[in-house]
Amino acid sequence: MKTINTLIATATLAGALFASSSAFAVDEYNVSTGTTLTNAGIALRGDDAVALATGLDVLPGTAKFTVERDGVAYYFSSKETMKQFAADPERYMPQYGGFCAFGVAIGKKLDANPHFADIVDGKLYLFLNEVAFEKYKDDKAGTLEKAEKNWPGMHHVAVSKVNGG
Repeated sequence: MKTINTLIATATLAGALFASSSAFAVDEYNVSTGTTLTNAGIALRGDDAVALATGLDVLPGTAKFTVERDGVAYYFSSKETMKQFAADPERYMPQYGGFCAFGVAIGKKLDANPHFADIVDGKLYLFLNEVAFEKYKDDKAGTLEKAEKNWPGMHHVAVSKVNGG
């Protein structure tokens, strides 16, 4: 009986850890509503992170070339870009978990569109839409300074709590 109780407790703990890791990814990273077979959310709307972070090229990735990191799936357009990412993910991952940098500057976790992106000092920043991108361009340094200040207090907080939902 003790063995059965131990197995049940272990299974319950494993389930709780799995559920919390999925929730972690959703709140820590801006992911698409779709998921992979491993239940990982999809980053950058499925676009190639390396192409975006190195030349602001929005290239659709494919599940054939996937790297999972922290419960998030990154898709790539080629085996080459997948290998580049796997070798140095921090170099290619968007700042603020892929949330809109302007949104973070105003204290919100907003969706981001890879078509509105900028690279500053080798770091990739994403924006919600043309309006947010234009506001950012009016004061790039100020926006990023505010975002850097705000992010530590927002990073581990659920989207609904940050955005007042």
